[in-house]
Amino acid sequence: MTTTAMATGTMVTQGWQEEVYAELEGAPKLSLDRVGHVFSGDIEGEGTARYLNAYRDEATATYCGYERVVGRLAGRSGSFVLQLTGEYENGAATIRWSVVPGSGTGALAGLRGEGGYVARQDGSEPYRLEYRFA
Repeated sequence: MTTTAMATGTMVTQGWQEEVYAELEGAPKLSLDRVGHVFSGDIEGEGTARYLNAYRDEATATYCGYERVVGRLAGRSGSFVLQLTGEYENGAATIRWSVVPGSGTGALAGLRGEGGYVARQDGSEPYRLEYRFA
């Protein structure tokens, strides 16, 4: 039997660099974001993310990406990769993520999970990750 647990805490953005790589009059702007995070709470560690964005206008976007998290979860050390999708609309970024199967290393091998967060304007986001070990 697999037991599921809930990890919660806060992730703080530690740098954000956006590079526009395609612009065309009347078409969505495309960009690549390089983002760093520091996790505290049930996940302790650092994340390195890349997001691909498609803007419908300057205030609305859809994006996807990956983030590698290196640190500790549930007293176990290692790393894992999150696959994410999200939308930015009405001043809020809503992100859904899942652990990429087989991406866990060290004591985090076999990690599975889903969760996400809603980004606030101050760069500090409360996260949740419902997880289990296969």
